[in-house]
Amino acid sequence: MIIKRTQYIDKIKPFIGNHIIKVLIGARRSGKSTILKQIIDSLVEDGISQKNIIWINFELSDYFEIDDINKLEKYISTRLEGVEGKVYLFFDEIQIIPQWEKLINSYFAKEIYDIYITGSNSKLLSGEFASYLSGRYVELDIFPFSFKEYVDYHNITNDFKTHFYKFLEDGGMPSTFDYAQDNKKLVMLDLYNSIVLKDIIQRHNVANVDLLDRIMRFVMYNIGQPFSANKIHKRLKQDLVNVSVNTIYKYLKFFENACLIYQVKREDLQGKKILKYDEKYYVCDLGFRQAIIGNNQRDITRVIENIVYMELLRRGYEITIGKVGNLEVDFVCKKQNSPIYIQVSYLLASEETIEREFKPLKSIKDNYPKYVITMDDINMSHEGIIHLNLVDFLLGDEF
Repeated sequence: MIIKRTQYIDKIKPFIGNHIIKVLIGARRSGKSTILKQIIDSLVEDGISQKNIIWINFELSDYFEIDDINKLEKYISTRLEGVEGKVYLFFDEIQIIPQWEKLINSYFAKEIYDIYITGSNSKLLSGEFASYLSGRYVELDIFPFSFKEYVDYHNITNDFKTHFYKFLEDGGMPSTFDYAQDNKKLVMLDLYNSIVLKDIIQRHNVANVDLLDRIMRFVMYNIGQPFSANKIHKRLKQDLVNVSVNTIYKYLKFFENACLIYQVKREDLQGKKILKYDEKYYVCDLGFRQAIIGNNQRDITRVIENIVYMELLRRGYEITIGKVGNLEVDFVCKKQNSPIYIQVSYLLASEETIEREFKPLKSIKDNYPKYVITMDDINMSHEGIIHLNLVDFLLGDEF
């Protein structure tokens, strides 16, 4: 079953046919190829000839022989013999081709080409290419399925809470959905190992694979917990692992660039400055965490926080962690510099928990929206702070 990922298609639509490069960035198997195919389908529906559309997925064996830009250019030239009018070029996982930037630059200089590229590295557009094309490309982050997309895919129409707890363990990688439950862990592990091998180990010539694994496991165990490379260093030292703090920082950055994890910085809301210590990390998809270390439901408060963070990214927010004196706000979310403040908890099961979750928001004196998101069914909004049920938030469009 194919779900049309309308939130991404709608963002791309205004740029289709225009002289600007469309760039889709996201982890492998997160749905980028499907989105490209859906764009192609819309072009065909609008009357564009298939002859004018070239789609190449460099991870498919059909295109393994195209391993440099000269072979790629020759292949495209052959495909375009006798073709007239605008040409639509779709390059999937283009980072595989060395010096691909030069050929894209060349095609971009000719206005007959409408160019779409995907990559599984967040730094795909960096260095000279980004500088040269400043203002000439639009970049769109592609994430694994949201809970709402998960519900649509599985045609779920009731008992959303039960299915939410299943989503906590399944995750949202669409390439795993059609496998039986017993096989999903194996599929997720295979996908994870493929990402680590292709986008980290091979790309960066990483020799110490065991260290790489230890660091990622530490991050997964500690999602939503403030920590630094120094803390990882101390933990590894206890295990008699000798590694520098700089190497830990470097490996963390590798995972970030592969779109597997996201770093969130802390912001002093009173001093209006970004703090340079004890960041938090979240994983792109909780299915990886369940497959590798398990226990998503045991660690449900931090797992829920991870889900809310990823949903806020999907909705286009820039996110920091807020510090107000000795208190902390889970997420400070901004669009056009207008913030909203969000606290996340599993259940408001006691007066102490209610006080703990609402107090940081009460201490913020501006009039921007403030939310507490939990799994509670009873609405506990008060003093201008809105309490939302998590499942309702994920299935709705409150903000």
